[in-house]
Amino acid sequence: MSAPMQPALSKPAPIKPASDPAVIEEAVAILKAGGLVAMPTETVYGLAADAGNADAVARLYAAKGRPRFNPLIAHVAGPNMAWRLAGWPDLADQLAESFWPGPLTLVLPKRPDAPIADIANAGLDSIALRAPRHAAAQALIRAFDGPLVAPSANPSGAVSPTTAAHVAEGLGDRIDLILDGGACPVGLESTVIALLGGTPTLLRPGGLARRQIEAITGRLADAGDGEALLAPGMMKSHYAPNAAMRLGAETAQPGEVLLGFGTISGDLNLSETGDLAEAATGLFAALRTLDARGATRIAVAPIPDEGLGEAINDRLQRAAAPKDDLI
Repeated sequence: MSAPMQPALSKPAPIKPASDPAVIEEAVAILKAGGLVAMPTETVYGLAADAGNADAVARLYAAKGRPRFNPLIAHVAGPNMAWRLAGWPDLADQLAESFWPGPLTLVLPKRPDAPIADIANAGLDSIALRAPRHAAAQALIRAFDGPLVAPSANPSGAVSPTTAAHVAEGLGDRIDLILDGGACPVGLESTVIALLGGTPTLLRPGGLARRQIEAITGRLADAGDGEALLAPGMMKSHYAPNAAMRLGAETAQPGEVLLGFGTISGDLNLSETGDLAEAATGLFAALRTLDARGATRIAVAPIPDEGLGEAINDRLQRAAAPKDDLI
């Protein structure tokens, strides 16, 4: 069951440059007062709120229309902030040293005294943590001097935003400020790994390829179908455009637009050269563009299920899933 949508504000949120220190100060003041600020990260734009303020987090859930059983990632500046929030095994140290700041989220045992509102992590004994690489996100977290929950800054279940304009289209009248840091260079949400004892588990493929992580962890276990919701993006239907989707298509059927890849051209092509990083960066923007053209059915060319292709296919499969499971 989704949270009720928050009533619209009297005017749309202003969009201001994230590179301006005065704007960062303004954003911090809004967050400390319990407000909501959209911030750029290297993956997608996040909707930030004070992780320790239950009222602010409840407002975030309402703004997104997000169900409260779906936990949020707490964004930190780095390991020094993370240590105050979670149990920190040696493997977490190795992963953070290699991939933080960056598109990797670690799900760890939550410290009993962690200053995180229960509503933010759905009352779980675990907590999801990430240190984003984007300079504006780092500046905001450091200036706030505490963890910020920041799910993707879009209505729940919809296509994730990779520009400030995307945020404004979806949530502009429900939040207080949008920090514009340009287009997100990665374009897919973070990879999520659970370190909760036993074999490290891949909960969600994302902007960091499995093979890079397994070079440190060894072979990752895969989350089973019955796995509890320990992190965002685990619902069967998510990241969905308005149009119905058909995957693995080499040609468009009548009434479809074709999202191509490599040698399979289409109305749009994620990467004419077959570059998976380019495809990942442009995926959500492409789905939004086809939606904006009024497409009712989108056919998508096959994407190799390797490297970042694993994360691209994960997002496409969730986008194509029946909409009755949307969050």
